[in-house]
Amino acid sequence: MSRTLRCLFVLFLVLCGAVPTRAAEDRAIERGVAIIDPAILRALDQGRFGLGRMLAPERSADTPLSNRDLFRLPSMVPVRDPLDREFDRYVARHKANLPNESIGVGDGLAFQLFDRGLFDTPEIRFVLAGIVNRMDRAYVAPASCGEIRLIYRLTRTDVPLIGENAVSQRLPMTLNLVLKAKGDGNDASLSCREIARRWLATSNPPTMDRLLGTDGPLALIGEQNINRIETNLQIAHAPKSAVRDFRTDYLLKVFDYDAAAKHFAEAPMENQIDRDRIVADEGLRRDFKAWLLDPRHFAELDRGTLLIPDKFLATGAVAPTPVGFDTSDLQPEFGLLRGEGAAGQAVFSEDDVVGALNKAAADGTRLQNIQSLAGFERRLNDVTCAGCHQTRGIGGFHFPGVDWMAAKPSNSTVVPASPHFFGDQVRRRDILTSLRDGKTPDFSRGFSNRPQLRGNTELAGTEYSDGWGAHCFAPAAKPAETDRSFRGWTCAEGLACQVAAKTSRMGMCFVKGR
Repeated sequence: MSRTLRCLFVLFLVLCGAVPTRAAEDRAIERGVAIIDPAILRALDQGRFGLGRMLAPERSADTPLSNRDLFRLPSMVPVRDPLDREFDRYVARHKANLPNESIGVGDGLAFQLFDRGLFDTPEIRFVLAGIVNRMDRAYVAPASCGEIRLIYRLTRTDVPLIGENAVSQRLPMTLNLVLKAKGDGNDASLSCREIARRWLATSNPPTMDRLLGTDGPLALIGEQNINRIETNLQIAHAPKSAVRDFRTDYLLKVFDYDAAAKHFAEAPMENQIDRDRIVADEGLRRDFKAWLLDPRHFAELDRGTLLIPDKFLATGAVAPTPVGFDTSDLQPEFGLLRGEGAAGQAVFSEDDVVGALNKAAADGTRLQNIQSLAGFERRLNDVTCAGCHQTRGIGGFHFPGVDWMAAKPSNSTVVPASPHFFGDQVRRRDILTSLRDGKTPDFSRGFSNRPQLRGNTELAGTEYSDGWGAHCFAPAAKPAETDRSFRGWTCAEGLACQVAAKTSRMGMCFVKGR
């Protein structure tokens, strides 16, 4: 097999879903941290965890909420309007920047838009695709003990299941209903330790009785837990043509929930740097530089626990894919570092970053990830919503979920989530275990491309860490020139790092000599 074919084959597996490697057959990586079983999700969706029951508990559980009715709910009207405005802006930017490339709904166009008419269709609805424990985010709001996420996938419901190969027609949009792990209506005596215990006590695979029983983790979840909605949709797709490579753009939005008013409102996206606005405003450039290079914030950036103030953030983002390893203007950070984008408007210089690294060393601050200019650049990208989205996703989503509406769910979607999702489960479960045991959790995380060493035993030799298809770094000929931020990104014995990006020396692990 040629090098080109090998690269394409690995890319296909990474983007379209390879069977997740398990350290042991009876120890699923997501155990105690996520619910991905299609039969369980089907039953929960048909009960009080259907989107309609969560957003409007007074509705009948026997009547699923179609898109037409969903976006007519008073709470959801403030969601639909901003989505429409984002579509209008996207089309206007396209026509201004690419006037010779057609855009619209339907085949045969250079850029094929997501059909907004689907928001008003009675035969389409969001179905529960997965439930994910994110108590590893308790550092954001300690009183809420982190988050629980109900992930819904947009799906046609008017397509009959005919034969074992028939599948329901899922559409490229997810809605993430983010809940507080400890809701405002929960018993005041309920502790983060008890919530973590309940999740870790669920069996593998979990059962309905263990999940919904009085001692189950889902018994704690209701309308009172709702915190926000996060949407991700494939706003446009550009097939490969004579003038461009294959490209798909994803629109990301966040809407906070106002419990008193009982509606959602457009909100800044966590750590989504508003690059264009910062670069264009001298005052914002100065303030952002001073804020981020403050030693405390620089250390938080390194650990992955940084929370950037709202004044520097955007309320929406378009994340193009695929991006690759090389620095480009498709990445959210591009242009903030001198040497990228417009000259004279960058926020940071190489000296700024080197100075921050030297100050951290002088102060005795132990940095885990950022050891170089390239490490700073990559970290600043992957703390953003769009930057994380672009890392090892499956068709633009980190969690598409198994299609339980298919005739045979086990055949329709082999992998419910991306390599990034599975590679992070060990870290999340480690934090959950610390919370259960009354210990101080280590909330830090590695780069999105590569799991932390805390998972090196369970993930060793898999596509997530060191195994075939894992992301890696090829050392320079001279050891002194090897980038310190990535020198630990190695391949297991018998594998070699095949460079995909010469400028960054990033690549994937392959069998030697093949």
